[in-house]
Amino acid sequence: MPDNIRLVTAPLALYVHWPFCVSKCPYCDFNSHVRAEIDQQAWRDALIADLRHEAAVLPGRKLTSIFFGGGTPSLMPPATVAALLAEAERLWGFEPGIEITLEANPSSVEAARFADLAAAGVNRVSLGLQALDDTTLRFLGRAHDVAEGLAALDTAQGVFGRVSFDLIYARPGQSLANWQTELTRALAFGTEHLSLYQLTIEPGTRFATDFAAGRLALPDPDRAADLFELTRETTARAGLPAYEVSNHARPGAESRHNLIYWRYQDYAGIGPGAHGRRAGVATQRRRKPENWLAAIARNGHGIEREDALAPTERAIEAVLMGLRLAEGIDLDRIATLGQRPLSDLIDEAAIERLAKQGLLVRNGPRLAATDAGMPVLNAILGEIVRVPETA
Repeated sequence: MPDNIRLVTAPLALYVHWPFCVSKCPYCDFNSHVRAEIDQQAWRDALIADLRHEAAVLPGRKLTSIFFGGGTPSLMPPATVAALLAEAERLWGFEPGIEITLEANPSSVEAARFADLAAAGVNRVSLGLQALDDTTLRFLGRAHDVAEGLAALDTAQGVFGRVSFDLIYARPGQSLANWQTELTRALAFGTEHLSLYQLTIEPGTRFATDFAAGRLALPDPDRAADLFELTRETTARAGLPAYEVSNHARPGAESRHNLIYWRYQDYAGIGPGAHGRRAGVATQRRRKPENWLAAIARNGHGIEREDALAPTERAIEAVLMGLRLAEGIDLDRIATLGQRPLSDLIDEAAIERLAKQGLLVRNGPRLAATDAGMPVLNAILGEIVRVPETA
């Protein structure tokens, strides 16, 4: 198939970043900001301008998924969501059955907008519940309590066809028994997808300051590994096996948008701080909302960096992303992306050694991490990925 035809028919996703939150959570290092006032019309116009720029660079494609992330995109006026979706469909067109996801905080104020967001075209919601006990929610700096969160979940399940929610585990002092109880309760709500993240200390966050000062202690690596194993065993028994390091779904209910990332396919990113990967080019928007708005007014787009990726960079990124998936990667595709012999990109002796240790499994061109390998994936990647001296 000619490259131009392959490009036009390949999946394309769109990421829209809404950078505003009611408050900043102490664990969060995402590009989120608190502002007393937001000029909603100015933001709608600017996002549409950024969208039009990406569509001009990627003509002839159709969108398979759209993801509104943040920040807190459930704070967006539904009319803004509707306007962006209408413009995206006009510019690109939608593939049948397009997945349109919006991240939402489970507050009663935002849940009241769910019906309007669904009417605007959102068909999947991802709720940031984060925990199922009030003490932990206060520790995590969340604005909702359990009752409010579960009420929002109930509303979401009545409005959207597809629902996911997030939980954070491996928290200070968390026992295996406590997490088992909380996770079992979460699975009983019947959603098709769960995102289950271990608490990590991210630079620049309040938790990072507390950790450095000795005011915060996380579970030791052995306990964290036990919690990870328990999570995978429990979700698998419930019919939501892990399809990625931290994501669990009923078969067929995986996040199609995130699969675009992990399978290293094209996606456009608009809004402050948004990243994109399109046709071998990495894009990054300006992070600070005011700087992004100024760039839109000046240039018609919010791009700060636009870098053509060398073939070896693309191949290595595809390995780093793809091995997060239970399905793993196609080594033949990695060699094609890298435009080099596979042995220049991957240490096959290391693969063989790690396979004998039960950490990797290879079946023809496919390579995947095992359940035992997933907790130490970063170490595995450090052993198998080769970085050529010249790209």
